[in-house]
Amino acid sequence: MALQDYYEFFSPTKVMFGPGLAQDVGAEVEGLGGSAAMLITDKGIIGAGLLQTIEKSITDSEVDLVEVYSDVPVNSEVAVCEAIAEIGRAAGVDTLISVGGGSVIDTTKGVNILLGVGGDLMEDWQGTHLVPEPLKKHIAIPTTAGTGAEVTLGAIIKNTPTGQKITFNSKYLLPDVAVLDPNLTETLPPGLTAATGIDALTHAVESFTSLEHMPPADAFCTYAIQAIFENLPRVMEDPGDIEARGYMLIAANLAGNALSHTLSIGACHAMAHAAGGLSPVSHGVANAIILPTVMKFNLHAAAERFASLAPFVGVNISGLDELDIAAKVIETITGFITSFGLPRTLKETGGDLAMAERMTEEAMGDGQMYGNPREAEFDEVLALYKELLA
Repeated sequence: MALQDYYEFFSPTKVMFGPGLAQDVGAEVEGLGGSAAMLITDKGIIGAGLLQTIEKSITDSEVDLVEVYSDVPVNSEVAVCEAIAEIGRAAGVDTLISVGGGSVIDTTKGVNILLGVGGDLMEDWQGTHLVPEPLKKHIAIPTTAGTGAEVTLGAIIKNTPTGQKITFNSKYLLPDVAVLDPNLTETLPPGLTAATGIDALTHAVESFTSLEHMPPADAFCTYAIQAIFENLPRVMEDPGDIEARGYMLIAANLAGNALSHTLSIGACHAMAHAAGGLSPVSHGVANAIILPTVMKFNLHAAAERFASLAPFVGVNISGLDELDIAAKVIETITGFITSFGLPRTLKETGGDLAMAERMTEEAMGDGQMYGNPREAEFDEVLALYKELLA
């Protein structure tokens, strides 16, 4: 693939990394000039006891913690954003602190739109670069090493009545501060650790092979891919390996940054969004299922890009031509994904073959499809879904 004639790289989020860093959140809110903070999280975070240090840090500061909202669902929902925004508006919130995975962080971004500029989330703001001005301050604290949502300008929020996942993209959705504390990921269950790790891997692979790839994002992608290959097996073997968990958080962060700048990364993400909206599958698991199929579909169109990933996934290129190297890279990545025992088909996760055409319609209209290195026709995507739902 040729170098892009033009690209922009804009990454204003302050990223902080360090074990135990969650105890400094109060000082960060003060540094942003915040006075009335709202914590947004989910029941799992509360149950794991991960919020206590953060709450104490805020209450020990000069900041008022006016609300803790802990009912964010597994898949972020428009109605939930509206309900939280109403609470925040009544409490005079000026700073939002999201603690959780991608759903929590994306929910907080949706809330921030409503608090910052008002209006109707779906009618006024879905799409790209529609939010007209800066919003409330937002500190994002990921507890999974997956989405990289703490440094992305996008949010994916489900409209439950229609089953659609709605996309919001704006530079004003970028959090002001991202706090990467690997201690907060230590209690993550093995299945979720694997699924979120493969989510990060998918961000890196698809951003790298996208038609919209760019040199700064490429550097983030290759580092992330190598770090995930080296450290996700370590974490799965020893959940208490904080060093490996730290590398995974950094990898997810860099892959998310690459995704945010590439914007349209490929068919896997488009198909995963549609599958997640119309079936019970989580986003990370959907990516783990769909990525091998899409990589094979893209082999000839992106052979050069796949082949250049060989040193980062441990493929010996001796005696192989470019296409063979690319095929070997795809085989290696596929084997890596399947080694963690995640579902192999959408049918295993509750997907219904009868929904294949509806999923295809949604995927074909998803903005992520346009960056796919091989132009995909409706019937081709439908055939991929049928293969995964059979």
